[in-house]
Amino acid sequence: MQRYNAFSEELKRVFGCKVQRLSADAGFTCPNRDGAVGTDGCIFCGGKGSGSYGILQGVGVAEQLEHAKEIMVRKYKASRFIAYFQSYSNTYAPVEQLRRLYDEALSVPDVVGLIVGTRPDCLPAETLDLLAEYARRCYFWLELGLQSPLERTLAAINRGHDLASFSTAVAECQKRGIRVCAHIILGLPGESREEMLSGAEFLNRCGVDGVKIHLLHVMRGTRLAEMYREGQVPLLDRDSYVGLVCDFLERLDPGIVVQRLTGDGNRKDLIAPLWSLAKFEVLNCIDHELERRKTRQGVRFVGPGVALPDPVS
Repeated sequence: MQRYNAFSEELKRVFGCKVQRLSADAGFTCPNRDGAVGTDGCIFCGGKGSGSYGILQGVGVAEQLEHAKEIMVRKYKASRFIAYFQSYSNTYAPVEQLRRLYDEALSVPDVVGLIVGTRPDCLPAETLDLLAEYARRCYFWLELGLQSPLERTLAAINRGHDLASFSTAVAECQKRGIRVCAHIILGLPGESREEMLSGAEFLNRCGVDGVKIHLLHVMRGTRLAEMYREGQVPLLDRDSYVGLVCDFLERLDPGIVVQRLTGDGNRKDLIAPLWSLAKFEVLNCIDHELERRKTRQGVRFVGPGVALPDPVS
């Protein structure tokens, strides 16, 4: 029994073969680093951009993808690929520059789609219209960082945008037929269990199409690392995280595609929690806990923004 709406299953349905994402670094920056919004970035970002490790550096997008393809064919026997613009804010450039980069990615043989990661404050109307073109042309997802459903947390992590920016961006994407995958982090400082779980209801209300659930990682070179050393950041242990993810899934609209259930930070830069390095063990624990509960995604979902209460023990 499939207990959540897994992205891997969607890819199998759409393409009928093994499909892998290929990360690319197109040299973007971020308004929270270049001074447009701020200069320090989010407290969990070390200045390299998320997922930038493992990418062939110093070459163009097509060459990066070709290099990554060789690895994915050898390792996973993949035959189709999705170019993933992951590092920094990948809509933070003029439209013609974006078009050139996206077209370069799609020119690589066997690349059948695009995933573009960005911030909700990097989506002017002309950029949204461009993304809508690609959503009609190929398999396409837009990833939007939210991280928390709480305004106070967004301020505390120096996110540089508010909840309204995220909601507006999702609504504008919906008008244009662009599917949105939201990123959310569990375990951010100062949030209670119920506040973390409220993220599921917030995403339900927004009507996002997908979600990536991340564990809070402490990475070298970040403000979060300084806070951790000062004892300001309690971290979740593995069992607590597994239970929290299952609780989150139970509250999540069953139609939302689950693209990630835990993060996998760069091993050489990860300070804590070290148990997260055993990614597949964590995923297996989540599967086993869902099975033990005899539960699945959406069992507590009864409508947008409404979840069933916890049973009384």
